[in-house]
Amino acid sequence: MNALSALRFVPAVAPPVDWQRVLAIVLRSRALDDLEESRLLPARKVLYQFSARGHDVTQALLGRCLTGPSDGVAVYYRSRPLVMALGLSVEQALASTMMRVGSVSAGRDIGVVFNLPQRNGPCVLPACGGVGTQYTPAVGWAQALVYRASELGDKAAAASIAVVHGGEASTASSGFWAALNIATTQRLPMLFYIEDNGYGISVPAGLQTPGGNVAANLQAFQGLTVYDGDGADPLAAARLIAAAVEKVRTRREPVLLRLTVPRLAGHSGQDTQAYKSGAEIAHERERDPLQALQEALVPAQMSSEAWRRLEEEACLEVDNALQRVEASGYPDPLTATEYVYSKTGLADSVQHQGGLRGEGISPRPGVTVPVSEGPRINMVEAIRRTLGHELAVNPRMLVFGEDVGRKGGVHAATLGLQERFGVERVFDTSLSEEGIVGRAVGMALAGLLPVPEIQFRKYADPATEQLNDCGTLRWRTANRFAAPMVVRMPGGYFKCGDPWHSQSNEVQFVHAIGWRVAMPSNAEDAVGLLRSALRGNDPVIFFEHRAMLDAAWARRPYPGDEYLVPFGEARVLRKGGTLTVVSWGAMVERCVQAAQDTGIDAELIDLRTLAPWDRDCVLASVRKTRRCLIVHEDNLTAGFGAEIAAVLVKDAFFDLDAPVERLAMPDVPSPHSPVLLAAVLPGVTAISRAMRELAAV
Repeated sequence: MNALSALRFVPAVAPPVDWQRVLAIVLRSRALDDLEESRLLPARKVLYQFSARGHDVTQALLGRCLTGPSDGVAVYYRSRPLVMALGLSVEQALASTMMRVGSVSAGRDIGVVFNLPQRNGPCVLPACGGVGTQYTPAVGWAQALVYRASELGDKAAAASIAVVHGGEASTASSGFWAALNIATTQRLPMLFYIEDNGYGISVPAGLQTPGGNVAANLQAFQGLTVYDGDGADPLAAARLIAAAVEKVRTRREPVLLRLTVPRLAGHSGQDTQAYKSGAEIAHERERDPLQALQEALVPAQMSSEAWRRLEEEACLEVDNALQRVEASGYPDPLTATEYVYSKTGLADSVQHQGGLRGEGISPRPGVTVPVSEGPRINMVEAIRRTLGHELAVNPRMLVFGEDVGRKGGVHAATLGLQERFGVERVFDTSLSEEGIVGRAVGMALAGLLPVPEIQFRKYADPATEQLNDCGTLRWRTANRFAAPMVVRMPGGYFKCGDPWHSQSNEVQFVHAIGWRVAMPSNAEDAVGLLRSALRGNDPVIFFEHRAMLDAAWARRPYPGDEYLVPFGEARVLRKGGTLTVVSWGAMVERCVQAAQDTGIDAELIDLRTLAPWDRDCVLASVRKTRRCLIVHEDNLTAGFGAEIAAVLVKDAFFDLDAPVERLAMPDVPSPHSPVLLAAVLPGVTAISRAMRELAAV
């Protein structure tokens, strides 16, 4: 539907607006901007300042329409007036920009990215500092609303919508287009609210989208209603905003609303706007929506004295809030390392919102002793069986990704699951890894357990920003939010290699703060680790090595439907006294074979998880054997073996009789030719040689 036809849905008369409430928000926002720009930024009491002046009236108007009991609102760094309209206090806002006690991030994040956990009323999803990162989590929240309403009978979800707030420059981002594709193909109740101030920092809108108007360019987009209007006309904007929200809420379908607004300050407090002419700046000031609102309301609906009193009250409230914030302390430095991961056994440590535990749901505890049922099965069947059981016992779990539905996944790990559990719970996605992971974040924040699949390790690269933002989410909101999920990710060599399907590079995720990383070598451990991940309270990268999915050595009896392997507990495969060999993933089998071939009395350790990793087990072994060989498939330089070696050199230096040795891929991508692959991948012969040389020292 195009913009002109969409206007037919706009009521001729705006619904009643509580202009006193709108003005209260806008005037407090202006007073905060003035205070920060004139006093706090020059004094460096505020380090990041993003004025919303010119954007504030329309944001306040939008906030008043978000009344759904489970509305989810994804925002960006210029959204403070909107968040204030949804419940953020002046004191919280100021404490956040000033990095004081009472900040929504406890001083951990820049003070212009907000969050607001709310169970009965609009929830403001944790904002990020990146441009366009808010779109796919918002679409995940929208899809979660549909699922909760249709599959869980959640009446609040049926009456709620998702809203994403962004500037016109963010519509050039991959996140915007991924979310737009998902929302329209799935027909989700989502409002894209785009405020267009004409510039992305200094880059004009015409370089962001053809013609500078994304609404005009989207008129023919299937499944999307488009509204376009002038945010400098508050009365007309009020009608458009109300119509857009009402359409999403009643029709349960996506709408895009673009409003042009003036940017009455630089991009940030440090921006002098030297790239604008004096005439441009003057024209923007003439379009100030607050000035237009004053002309519309005074004296028609209030006196000039009443308007002035509202301004004085706003300034007084901001001044009083400043005194309270300055009297408060700074965050305790000892807390800086808290909330990277969830804590177990402490009721008050559960996040306020997000995941099953944020909903007050405690998954079953499971057992750590395998039952060993039936014949040996391969790893892919073990993964499929575990996913099936957890889907059966957890109605909030959803499995999705490219080709996971009718095809059953490119590695057959989800084969038959869609037939068993339906397309609502096991479904295919568009080809966008950012869309896959970003929507998983929104689903997790909405209380579901998303289990997205990335087809191959290398394919996760387009989702890097969403993965990193998800991992830090608990920490940067000081445990207000968390987004537990399990990202299944096959990778590594398989018969041959190549730079696109055969990379491991697991160390990248170990370095991604907040993620737990599992890399099983066999079917039994795959079951236990996957179940621990699915019943845990943190985001997990579950690395499924392609070479082990059907490897004979990796086959084990199914260990039972309640079997768990705790993260951070290595398995000692073989006791020994001459040297310690540490490995994980596909290299474990090769190390076992090398130990058998050499006859060396080696102690073999399968780490199983890399974040966390079992330092105590490795240190105890090395203190006994006094020698250590680390074998991994990832590249040598800065591979995870370097971390293990560094710990051993520090904590077991005087126990070592020889240098810690590493055997890994040289610093090249995985070659496609089997001949070239064999030349660079650690093989049994190379491992055996390294073991003999180390044992002889």
